[in-house]
Amino acid sequence: MTILITGATGTVSTALLDSLTTKQDVRVLVRDQSKAPSGVEVAVGDLDHPKTLVEAFRGVDTLWLLTAMGPQAPHASMNALWAAKEAGVSHVVRMSAIGAAHDAPTRNGRLHALSDNELKASGLDWTIIKPAFFMQNLFGSVNGDTLYFSLGEGKVGFIDARDIAAFGAAVLADPKAHAGRTYTITGPESISLHTAAATLGASYQPVSEQAAYDAMIGVGMRVWDAEVSLEYGRAYSAGWGDYTTPDFAEVVGRPARSFAEFAKDHEAHLRAS
Repeated sequence: MTILITGATGTVSTALLDSLTTKQDVRVLVRDQSKAPSGVEVAVGDLDHPKTLVEAFRGVDTLWLLTAMGPQAPHASMNALWAAKEAGVSHVVRMSAIGAAHDAPTRNGRLHALSDNELKASGLDWTIIKPAFFMQNLFGSVNGDTLYFSLGEGKVGFIDARDIAAFGAAVLADPKAHAGRTYTITGPESISLHTAAATLGASYQPVSEQAAYDAMIGVGMRVWDAEVSLEYGRAYSAGWGDYTTPDFAEVVGRPARSFAEFAKDHEAHLRAS
């Protein structure tokens, strides 16, 4: 069984490759071969350009489909799905987004809903994974003894990206057992950033939308991405992400990492350089 991994150089797919028990039948799709991970078969292609996907998808049984956030995401997902059908792929495991739906409070969530529904109507076996807010999104947010972020007073069921990868690996190990399932995966607790900051021996200072936007643009983020990040911030501030689910533990067989465990492993990354 050949598994094709898209988004292979990103945070989740990189961790997914580490989580897979064997890489013997794993192929990664990259746009730039020089950036490909080692130890796996490499296919060069671009989800925005369908003609580049024909050879990359040939002989693939299971597709891990992860597209970058952006207004072009449904186009990339559509091209991948078309290539999968043409190549005879039997199962697609798609990483969607928390709360993806036609009435989601973010453009990203609404776009993911389009691609989720397209996959469900494709005739292929499918599994959809909707992860909560990544703990890794907080990297670089602690300056001195203060954690700065734009989630207001909201509580969130943060999840470690390594656990998203572990969940994906469990599904890919036996995709038939998860056919037709949509999972929403969270961490084991819903916490505020006050609690997260205290875990780091810091205090939390909510950041205004304008300050957050200026900071994101200042480090080179695209306008669309920065605006959507603010949309998520508003939703989380209003309690939209204040819940947990049992899905992770039921599939993986252990609890997801707590924020305390994540902070212990990544304290240096959390602090601004």
